[in-house]
Amino acid sequence: MKLIKFLATDGIELDGILYNSKSETKRIILAVHGMSSNCMKERDEIIAEQANENNIDYFSFNNRGSELVKYIKRSTDGKKLLGGTSYEDVLEGYEDITGAIIKLKELGYKEIYLQGHSLGCTKIVYTYNKLKREASNVLENIKGIILLSLVDIPGTLNIYLGNKLDNYIEYAEKLKQEGKQNELMPKEAFIHPVSAKTFLRYARDNEEIDFASYGKDTRLEKINNIDRPLFMRWGNVNEMILQNAEDLVNMLNEIIKNPNKDINYIDGADHSYKDRREELAKQIISFIIKNIA
Repeated sequence: MKLIKFLATDGIELDGILYNSKSETKRIILAVHGMSSNCMKERDEIIAEQANENNIDYFSFNNRGSELVKYIKRSTDGKKLLGGTSYEDVLEGYEDITGAIIKLKELGYKEIYLQGHSLGCTKIVYTYNKLKREASNVLENIKGIILLSLVDIPGTLNIYLGNKLDNYIEYAEKLKQEGKQNELMPKEAFIHPVSAKTFLRYARDNEEIDFASYGKDTRLEKINNIDRPLFMRWGNVNEMILQNAEDLVNMLNEIIKNPNKDINYIDGADHSYKDRREELAKQIISFIIKNIA
């Protein structure tokens, strides 16, 4: 294991843990964690162990949304900014992920498999679509997309708050207009402390991340725009999805047109895959080996 420090493309200083295989390899999994999380997870360690046994390296890094609240530092001017899940703009995940890919390319990796969990999936799908619009040469190194427990955040928030949603949006907008966008919302507004700025991104200004509404009338264009091998998994116990896991998987297998897709759920797994992490790891590595270029 090595500590790797690098810069997001907007100069934010980030770091993560590189799990090395015993033999040199050009293949690596780049793991993006979800809300209030970090790169020091048992799930990452288990997947990394399985990857290393198959001569695939593994890099899990702390993006600017790690933990709830922290300071992040910008290298260009040394300025400290409020970071963490409570203050992040999810769209800035593009800067973090792209910076991580560039760093891995500098380290000599040629085949990168992007793996996200929960909000990390949202960041990966947004990033991939933006890179594709920009015709970025970063895309050539992305060989597969792994999405673990992708959540429909706007839809879930709408159900969670119901008819109170508009009131909270109005409250957050008032704070924003007063220059108080970093003030925290009332605790009932979200599952954890969240600033007005971050709340508005999830609740209202969400066009760029509202692509996981699994209704039958949607074409899931942003997910269907992924033209790399695609692996998607959920659990069916205390999972943060609005449908039965089996129904969701069946629906997506009809809608998603990717010819190299592997979409399913793991029976008995929860949102974090507790007690099913070995099984998850084996499925991820099997998917990568099957689709190795």
